[in-house]
Formats: sequence, C-alpha cells, structure tokens
Amino acid sequence: MGNLILGAAYVLQLLEGSVGRSWMGVVNHALTLGALLAYSVGGLRFFDRPTPLVRPLAALVLGYAAVQILVAWAWGPVARYALLSAACALWFGGMVVVLVAGLRTFARDLRAEALLLAGLIGGIGVLNAIKLTKLLAGGLATLHMDGHFQVAFYVYMCSLATIIPPFIVWLVLRRLTDRLGDMAARDPLTQLLNRRGLSEALKLQPPHPNGARLLLIDLDHFKRINDRYGHHTGDAVLCAISDVLRGAVRTEDLVCRMGGEEFAVVCPGADEATAGCVAERIRQTVASTILRQAPDGEALHCTVTVGISGRFDDEASLEQAMQVADAALYRGKHAGRNRVEWGDTATNQNRGQRAISEVPALAGVTCDP
Repeated sequence: MGNLILGAAYVLQLLEGSVGRSWMGVVNHALTLGALLAYSVGGLRFFDRPTPLVRPLAALVLGYAAVQILVAWAWGPVARYALLSAACALWFGGMVVVLVAGLRTFARDLRAEALLLAGLIGGIGVLNAIKLTKLLAGGLATLHMDGHFQVAFYVYMCSLATIIPPFIVWLVLRRLTDRLGDMAARDPLTQLLNRRGLSEALKLQPPHPNGARLLLIDLDHFKRINDRYGHHTGDAVLCAISDVLRGAVRTEDLVCRMGGEEFAVVCPGADEATAGCVAERIRQTVASTILRQAPDGEALHCTVTVGISGRFDDEASLEQAMQVADAALYRGKHAGRNRVEWGDTATNQNRGQRAISEVPALAGVTCDP
C-alpha cells in the first residue's frame, strides 16, 4: 500500500511539471505523507502490533491537504514545500528512534536488520532536513532537477526503491522461519519448551563451572482427573501446572514439558541446595494452588513428585541425567508421592539415595527464589 501511494505521488509530481501552486502538488504532498503512514502501520503489524490503516490514512491525506492550502495561502508555496520536508524529516527521525528503542524489545531478534533499516531511513531523514534548510535559504530554485542536491536526493531514493523491497521480503521470510522454529521447539498446549527445544536451549547455554541439575516432575494420579472430568479439564490442569512452574523456578531455569503429565526443569549453575530449594518450592506451590474449578464446582488440587539428577555439564550429558532423575522419580512414586527424591550419580555411587527430608537446607525451611 505504501509503495502504491508513493508511486501515485511521484506520477503526480511528473505530471505537475514545474513546482508551484498546482493542485497536483497539494495531492502529491498529501500522498507522500500517506505513504509514510502506510509504511509505519506495516512495520507495526510486522512486529505484531495490530494498527488500523484506512481511516487514519484518509484523515491524514485530507487533513494535510487542507493544512497545505492554508500554509500556501498565508506564506506562499515555499512554505508548503518546507512543511513537507520538515514533516518527512520528523517522521523518519521518529521511525529511527522507535527502531533503535525496539532493539531491546520487539526487534531484539532482528537486531542487525533493524539497525540496517534504521540507517537507511535515517539517511532519508537527513536528506529531508538538508532540503528544508536549502528551501528556506534558496526558495523553490532548490527543487530544480538540474541541481546537484536534487540529483543526489533522487538517486538515493531510487537506490532505496531497489534495496527496500527485497529487504522486506527477507524480513518476512526470516520472521516466518523463526516462528516455525519456535513452534517446533515448544509444546503447543502449554507453550513450554519440548524435548527438542530443551536440547537446543542447552546448546546455547554458556558453560557454567557448577554445571546444571535436572528436575523431573510428574503429576500424581493425573489419570484420575482425566477419567473423572475429561481431557478438556485435564488439559486446563496441565496449563495451570505450567504457569505454576514458570513462577516457581529461577529466572535462568529452563522449563520443559516432556510429554503427558511429565515436566522437566534444568537449573544451570545450581548446587544441591539450590536445586533442592527449587524442587521443594515447586512441590509446595503446586500442592497449595487451586488449579481449576471442576464442572461440578469442586476446586481441583494436585500434587507432584520430583526427581533430581546429579550434576551434568552440557546437552551431551543430558540423557544420563535424565535416567538418574527418572530413577529418583520412580522411587518417589513408590515411596508415597508428593515428595522430592534425589538420584544417584554415575560418578558418585557411594553417595546413596536421599529423600528430601534428609537434606538439612530443605527440612521445614522455605527457600528464597
């Protein structure tokens, strides 16, 4: 839409011929700002910020046309052209500020692309600011196409017309690729990492001198919820458990749904006490949380059993940690459920099996996040 509007503006500029008070010039300038609005709305929508276009576009074009007529009547045609240059310089400057500010938020996954786009847009803004100063100093003669500045101005604009369209296509393809990758790495029900996403996240983790600990978490008697209330209620309980896990772990921890009612948490840099605190906080929080109101009005509660692995150092050793934590989880189930159980490690067989009550830092103590 922006390209179409801007193309119409340039056609009118060619048909107008010499600059002056022609109605074509008024429409041309109004459409030029309309194109900037369309580009801005497109950028907002690209970054998942739904924004209307048609009504704001119509209001801007009609309103700016009226403003131009008043400015030209009061101060002459030079003021009308200076007004457009000033408006364009401010608009492009604002777009650059938004893009740079967005490097920490909405554009953080497209930092290089956002910086390149900000540089290209900033160039247009600088050229419009220069045009404004030349108009105020030299009048309409500045706009003659035989001048060096106008040639440089339109060469830059034509260059952008060549660069920007494939760049936008690249941005769209990059966004689609990122979203497909994110979909492949996340559980569709809970939006937690899946097993593949957990492995990929571990590959990106910087090495930590303390390694990491794995917590395997399984809901106790979850089948009873599905059998009594149906899978729809069971899915809602799984989503509620996912929210509890997100709130109970540390900021740097990775939360994953392994499948069914089994979840996993990787705690980078956690020693025994820290991993135990996270596990116990998860167990206590789940047990004390109303996960959902059942169709018959009953408040649904649930408990979890947690198995903790020994230290592991990278994605390659995750499988062994998974086996250790799974064995601990199995023992916890047979020991009565609603508990945290430690696993043995392959490198420390004589460490023994310890239940949560045997860890002094956890017995009756609320652990800080």
